[in-house]
Amino acid sequence: MTRVKPQELVEQALAASTADDQIAFVVESSGANLRWAANSLTTNGSMRSRQVVVISFVDGGAGMAAGTVTRTGTPDVAELVAASEQAARDAGPAEDAVPLIGDAPDGNGDWDAPAAETSIGVFTDFAPDLGQAFGEARDRDELLFGFAEHRMATTYLGSSTGLRLRHDQPTGRVELNGKSPDFGRSVWAGVGTRDFRDVSVAGLAADVERKMGWSRRRVELPAGRYETLLPPSAVSDLMIYLYWTMEARDADEGRNVFARPGGGNRVGERLAALPLTLCSDPHAPGLEAAPFQVVGASSGSASVFDNGMAAPAVNWIEQGTLTNLIRPRAWALKTTAPATAAVDNLILEDPTATASQEEMLAATDRGLLLTTLWYIREVDPQTLLLTGLTRDGVFLVEGGEVTAAVNNFRFNESPVDLLGRTVQAGRTERTLPREWNDWFTRCAMPPLRVPDFNMSSVSPAS
Repeated sequence: MTRVKPQELVEQALAASTADDQIAFVVESSGANLRWAANSLTTNGSMRSRQVVVISFVDGGAGMAAGTVTRTGTPDVAELVAASEQAARDAGPAEDAVPLIGDAPDGNGDWDAPAAETSIGVFTDFAPDLGQAFGEARDRDELLFGFAEHRMATTYLGSSTGLRLRHDQPTGRVELNGKSPDFGRSVWAGVGTRDFRDVSVAGLAADVERKMGWSRRRVELPAGRYETLLPPSAVSDLMIYLYWTMEARDADEGRNVFARPGGGNRVGERLAALPLTLCSDPHAPGLEAAPFQVVGASSGSASVFDNGMAAPAVNWIEQGTLTNLIRPRAWALKTTAPATAAVDNLILEDPTATASQEEMLAATDRGLLLTTLWYIREVDPQTLLLTGLTRDGVFLVEGGEVTAAVNNFRFNESPVDLLGRTVQAGRTERTLPREWNDWFTRCAMPPLRVPDFNMSSVSPAS
């Protein structure tokens, strides 16, 4: 049986609709992965999937309501549309209701072309290099663990208002763990990629080897505040959480860290001591993302009524000052502020920064160098206080050199507060978040120097 094309499913759903308006989108995905343990490849595989989403909009007299139904594979389109319309009739009027987008944004893709695909062939050059790294690790009596994944997702979005949008999104990541045979030492390196052509296995393996060498000597340190170098990966995990909380409505109504005491929000307030800019750009080289909104369910940061809305480049913090918050069109209309869409990438940079992480380390008299953060949880939304643990390498720096590995810590810090206390940023580079890379991989961050990072307790984790 011939597989129904994703574009045809969108057109069939729109044609079957009896609702006042409708959005339909199909996400056609393919993926490939490699996994390894103890210097040996353990599994490899490929997969395909299809997600079909129909959002019906029905005005029952009291206001426009929305109903979303999702199916996988190739569903019965008539049943799917009927279920979506019934969900809309069962729902109350939507508080985020606005007219649907009718004008296509720039970069709407080739609607008629087949979905882009990936396959296990994406690892053609990567796999032999990985095998060489296994051999070198065995020669050092060290073990390598990790995985490599690549996914290609093509989204076709259509609407009853005439939108026909398409976007191809490649997403790749590599995580490489180095361990001693007794598992007493563990370090990490990772990278995000679009196509694996820019991944250097030798570079990742060298990073792991260097950190394993640093870990041969270990000292114990107590909890306290330490001058700390946060590498780009750790910075990205903190900034992503900050980004996820940048909802204008929560700020305007006093529910998040961006609320101004006494009412309103903190847009226009200086948050960072350095001239740091936090931005998103769907066309950033190597970090390209969808230039329009694709929304299956409404939230404080996105609305189903905004499907197809342009998502251009935006500065969230500019030269240290908060300049924008995420604001769907409905809330923008209520507050007479501009609608601002989230973009699926994040960049932090200091235009005056010139130092590499290695140069920042060499300039450190005494402090800590982190590798990654994990198990990050929110403690207080009003200050965005987060707690979490260090992981896979905390290193003592003395006289500009790493002299030992130290124990892990639990930290308590607010990324907003950290921006105000950061005294140095290095050069921005593409990085892979450790905690959040199941959901967010497209980041470029600098290393940061914080003079008094709060290691609130010693962690027994190893």
